[in-house]
Amino acid sequence: MADEAKAKGNAAFSAGRFEEAIRYFSEAIDLAPTNHVLYSNRSAAYASLHRYAEALADGRKTVEIKPDWSKGYSRLGAAHLGLGNHEEAIAAYQKGLDLDPNNEALKSGIADARAAANRSRKPSAASPFANIFQGPEVWAKLTADPSTRAYLQQPDFVKMLQEVQKNPNNLNLYLQDQRMMQVLGVLLNVKMRDSTRDEMESDFPEPEKKRPQAETTNKAPHKTEPEPEPEPMEFTDEVKEAKQRKAEAQKEKEKGNTAYKKKDFEEAINHYTKAIELDDEDISFLTNRAAVYLEMGKYEDCIADCDKAVERGRELHSDFKMIARALTRKGSALVKVAKCSKDYEPAIETFQKALTEHRNPDTLKKLNDAERAKKEAEQQEYYDPKIADEEREKGNEFFKEQKYPEAVKHYTEAIKRNPLDPKTYSNRAACYTKLGALPEGLKDAEKCIELDPSFSKGYTRKGAVQFFMKEYDKALETYQEGLKHDPKNHELIDGVRRCVEQINRTNRGDISPEELKERQAKAMQDPEIQNILSDPIMRQVLVDLQENPRASQEHLKNPQVMNKIQKLISAGIVQMR
Repeated sequence: MADEAKAKGNAAFSAGRFEEAIRYFSEAIDLAPTNHVLYSNRSAAYASLHRYAEALADGRKTVEIKPDWSKGYSRLGAAHLGLGNHEEAIAAYQKGLDLDPNNEALKSGIADARAAANRSRKPSAASPFANIFQGPEVWAKLTADPSTRAYLQQPDFVKMLQEVQKNPNNLNLYLQDQRMMQVLGVLLNVKMRDSTRDEMESDFPEPEKKRPQAETTNKAPHKTEPEPEPEPMEFTDEVKEAKQRKAEAQKEKEKGNTAYKKKDFEEAINHYTKAIELDDEDISFLTNRAAVYLEMGKYEDCIADCDKAVERGRELHSDFKMIARALTRKGSALVKVAKCSKDYEPAIETFQKALTEHRNPDTLKKLNDAERAKKEAEQQEYYDPKIADEEREKGNEFFKEQKYPEAVKHYTEAIKRNPLDPKTYSNRAACYTKLGALPEGLKDAEKCIELDPSFSKGYTRKGAVQFFMKEYDKALETYQEGLKHDPKNHELIDGVRRCVEQINRTNRGDISPEELKERQAKAMQDPEIQNILSDPIMRQVLVDLQENPRASQEHLKNPQVMNKIQKLISAGIVQMR
């Protein structure tokens, strides 16, 4: 039951229904409170909803139960990172890497935590105004403002500004310089008072006030000088060069896109590489080059470019969709290099990270495909017909000793080792029947028939389960179907005989009231019986059987009607007297 709840939780998580996933994982934990995987999965679901406190509690429980499982530290690190506990996140990821040094998910996680730690440290160490000095637009603003334009012609000031751009902490060293204060005012759009200019202006007398118009009538009219045209904005060589490089980078990207569409991958790589060299602030150049590497089968190069794009994108606060694209592309490359079931884990982790950045249907499909491939790989790795036969024989021995739970255990292991052997399903169905686990026995018997429709044992197992469930009409159909494949099988023939006896007993009313009541209650839950009773024609037939014997005789000549009536009789709903 815990496994069933877990499977439902995994399906809900993959579909993005995180609240539902949490509910199922919680149900599974109630049933199996020492299963570390359940806490790990619920931690991931909480983290996807940004409920990092709960994710942290589950992450801690995971590593408490299973301290040697590296994935638990990945959950713990992700929760710490979500809460802003960067150092704790780094420590958690590092513990996981100590256990599994090649784990890509842990490597990616610790890189993210370190980048976040660096970003969080920068504002505390630097001036609160440090960020306004970043970017080429700074030079354009200073060039456009008359109060700071002249400073850009002064080499010592230009050097000062470049030092601040390289290391924002240096701003505090230059705040005593009046020019830096003036620049700060321009960049903040705040008018700063220039004390030097105030002192210079105080040496001159105040300008004479304008006389009234009457006093100036005898004076010659003063010809106003035309206002000078505003000087065109001049950019420094550095700003011009930056703009030019960005424009050239975009051109190289377009050339790369054209080459990619033509399947000229080497040429596309060259153009994207030039674009990256010209402008390192656009991560689309990296993701595009990664796409080419993916097409070329150079998966390690693709992964490296995606990692760079994610790291650089977070530094630049790039669009989350771009970061998600890089992570999805990395996940695709990891799937391509996967050689065993364990190799799919970092790919699945990467797709899940991409979905937390941006929920994209394509990424979700890739995640589902990766999880399916992992499961298939696990089954393939575990497949061993020889061991399966050995386990089945062990199960047979326990069955003979009437130790049915032990027999089920070995049959289950045999099925894991060889899920295509109908005999094992048949044997486990017999065990389940002995244990009274009839729904499980019915499921195994049906699987046995599905794998080999000509295997008569499958029909005897299914018929026996249906007989014990007192579904005599269904059991009769099963035995009869089996006889089509093996007409002389004594078990099937005997099964038909026993079913007919029970059906005749019901027809005669030769059953106790308690048994009749039980069978009727069970029958009313059967969809087939429900359909018959809800059919208007059959309702009229039943009325005629009671009130109009002549009309009922006509109804009974119809094979389909007769078959439905027989089902109602077998179910105890109708009695013939």
